Amino acid sequence: MNMNAPVTIYVTYQGDSQNRFDREYYVNGHLPLVMKAWRQYGLLSAAAFFPAAEQAATIALCECIFRDEKAAETAFASPESTEVMADVSRFTDISPVRARALQG
Repeated sequence: MNMNAPVTIYVTYQGDSQNRFDREYYVNGHLPLVMKAWRQYGLLSAAAFFPAAEQAATIALCECIFRDEKAAETAFASPESTEVMADVSRFTDISPVRARALQG
């Protein structure tokens, strides 16, 4: 693995129509908070994706691209992560799941 290559982290929210998920707040409140908190550590972008059809499965997915492996590790270990994680309850009752994309 190239430690200097960009790293993509996917954050998924799994649930169904019974779960609360405020898309508007997620896009307009939470993602700007994520960028503000982690840009200084090497977060290059954060984007939200939502399924076209409502179904039980993935309700939302966030793609975070970091400058490199060290940037991702530093961001998630930073003091600002406390505020980012505390903000989750403002838009959902679902626990987020993080996964690292495999680099080709």
